[in-house]
Amino acid sequence: MTASVLRVPFDDGWTVAPPHGPFAALAGGRTEPVAVTLPHDAMRDVPRTPDAPGGAANAYYPSTAFTYRRRFDAPADWARRWVSFEIDGAYAHARVFVNDALVATRPYGYARFHADATPWLRPGASNELRVEVRTHLDSRWYTGAGLYRGVRLTVAGPVHVVPDGLRVTTPDIDDEWAAVEVVTRLANEDVAVRTVRVATTLTGPDGDVVATDDAPATVPPGRSVTVRRRLWVPRPRRWSTDHPDLYRATVTLTDAGEPSDEVTVRFGIRTVQVDPHRGLRLNGVPTRLRGACLHHDNGPLGAVSTHAAELRRVRRLRAAGFTAVRVAHNPASQALLDACDEAGVLVMNEAFDVWTQEKSTSDQAHDFADWWRRDLDAMVAGSVNHPSVVMYSIGNEIPELGTPHGALLARELAEHVRTLDPTRPVTCAMQTLMLVDQGDVIEQAGGLNQLMGGASADRHADDGLGHVRWINAVACSPAADAAIEEVCSVVDVAGYNYAEERYAHDAARYPLRVSVGSETFPAGIGRTWPKVTAQPRVLGDFTWTGWDYLGEAGVGAITYAEDPDAVPGFFREFPQLTAFCGDLDLVGERRPQSFYREIAFGLRTEPYVAVLRPERHGHTRVARTFWQWSDTVASWTWPGHEGAPVTVEVYADADEVELRRDGVPVGRAPVGTEVLPYMARFETTYVPGRLEAVTYRDGVAVGRTELRSAVGDVGLALSVERFDDLAYVAVMLADADGVVWTGADRPVSVEVTGPAVVAGMGTGRPATRARFCDTTHTTWDGRALVVVRVTG
Repeated sequence: MTASVLRVPFDDGWTVAPPHGPFAALAGGRTEPVAVTLPHDAMRDVPRTPDAPGGAANAYYPSTAFTYRRRFDAPADWARRWVSFEIDGAYAHARVFVNDALVATRPYGYARFHADATPWLRPGASNELRVEVRTHLDSRWYTGAGLYRGVRLTVAGPVHVVPDGLRVTTPDIDDEWAAVEVVTRLANEDVAVRTVRVATTLTGPDGDVVATDDAPATVPPGRSVTVRRRLWVPRPRRWSTDHPDLYRATVTLTDAGEPSDEVTVRFGIRTVQVDPHRGLRLNGVPTRLRGACLHHDNGPLGAVSTHAAELRRVRRLRAAGFTAVRVAHNPASQALLDACDEAGVLVMNEAFDVWTQEKSTSDQAHDFADWWRRDLDAMVAGSVNHPSVVMYSIGNEIPELGTPHGALLARELAEHVRTLDPTRPVTCAMQTLMLVDQGDVIEQAGGLNQLMGGASADRHADDGLGHVRWINAVACSPAADAAIEEVCSVVDVAGYNYAEERYAHDAARYPLRVSVGSETFPAGIGRTWPKVTAQPRVLGDFTWTGWDYLGEAGVGAITYAEDPDAVPGFFREFPQLTAFCGDLDLVGERRPQSFYREIAFGLRTEPYVAVLRPERHGHTRVARTFWQWSDTVASWTWPGHEGAPVTVEVYADADEVELRRDGVPVGRAPVGTEVLPYMARFETTYVPGRLEAVTYRDGVAVGRTELRSAVGDVGLALSVERFDDLAYVAVMLADADGVVWTGADRPVSVEVTGPAVVAGMGTGRPATRARFCDTTHTTWDGRALVVVRVTG
């Protein structure tokens, strides 16, 4: 691009401070601006307090308000240019000013939007871009605050491609040719009719030009036109989860021989089909979704979303056996969608957690009626060129769905999405408990989530399984059928939250209905997955959750009766930080439940061994829920507990398991007689050395694995993953052979020299007073993570 045609990141040179205006009191008074680089989460480093208004739901972070400022020089030749800023997300209630003139507002903190700076720009002079944000009891989880998804600058000629104005589809594909339709919307900000040349270039995965086109387009002043061109790609390489091949489409505008604009997008050549007989088909191949629900924060980075952070996250999820993510409960960032495109991970992109009935005191319900169309426009526009996006969800657990008003709204939203993009199915995640209950049961429990996770003791028979059966009985009741019938007829795919018994129920009563487990208990996958695979009309399963997240603090944490300060309930007391229900912990380490899921999916043949923390042996768990996992660690290193009793869990797809300690058999047990399938439990004593599990099928050994105790001195072992400008440095307490020391956590400090800074530091510890900006953290089960951002 020339200097007068730019589409570039605008992330450097910013400052952030609490505002000096009417919201200053919310932020705790006036402080001086701090220099930052976008994306940036201004809430992350604010001290947490036990009395924060949002409590455990918001991870004990306070309400906040901030002002971001960025000064920039506008060259004199911008006088006849169109200048705009793309903001991928500003949390929340954003107001955007250019030289003190309000140019854009956006209440929804997850919406991508654009701010036209042209009328208020001062060419040949210094300018200021200012963005004001505030949060206050507007979410059920940790949101972060500020410009957490980054900003891009566009400078183009009077005739330019409108924001999100380049769309690529592949309507006709076979092995020899793929038809690629490139639709470009042009606008003319000039006072005269302009005729421009529109050149289109398609580039293949290897960088070779595979198709070109060039055509004129006449654009009247103050108007927009659509340029639709169809090109053909020979021998197309289809995008899939195993082969995520990406193409590029570049549209270049030339006005009177001078560059006027240039836009490049990536796309994939692939088809998506859904029907009740073959389920979801990607490129004609039946594809089951092994899915993870995913909140938007990135652990030690807070709510910051960058290409590097998201690529690491989706690659680790993929390595753990997941092939899909449900972005819960808000539109994904462009960085996350880019990462999913590259890693071959399928996406259910979700629009809203609320419609017209609030779930938090000041949430999006207050703005929904005025903004839902524009927010859906933004989600679809940001998704349409991403081959990873295979489904849109218009809402999550919407309370009004079982009413005529809610069904009408669902129809309006679904049809609006189909108008914007008819190529992808539409779903809505439904929670039948809230739709059939008259309020008394939920109210007595203290809310829907509390009811889901903490019903009366008789429903917790069989260590929680009785409660799951009760939830499913409600989901399959005649009242539930009646409540969701119209909504299910509106969407293409019925999304069921915690209602896996509906799969067989629907097969008998609604044979044309296609469904998906849009949210399921993580501990139930051993029973749920066979129910998914038994029905072709069930597209897959999305567990809550794939990765631990900030807020909803304590959903998966275990409360013991022996803890005098613990408060039993759906949430946990300060300083609980995370939900602690993810297959991967907050820094991306796989927890034992992740390996159990891998076995349940049929992806792992070797057994997996996990040990209950010896200090918890014999303790009484309070109110077991299926969001919790056992308090286990894959370790046989427990200094100070020599000779103490321990419980050992072995996960395996086998008939029997034999447990051996230093080669001597401890016991032999059948698999699947515990509460969970694919599990056997043993009681033994801790003796440092080697713990081995051998699995048998039909009396023949079919797999084995072992744990070894760390020996000798404790040292530091480091490993580094590099993604773009971020380096993830894993820090481990380990012996000379790399065996991690557990039960002997130590403070670890980090210092960086050279052109780099510590972007964040943390552990998987679910309850902590440490902050991510601290450079000293105590390890959690022998591990910590340092995220380093390269600055030069």
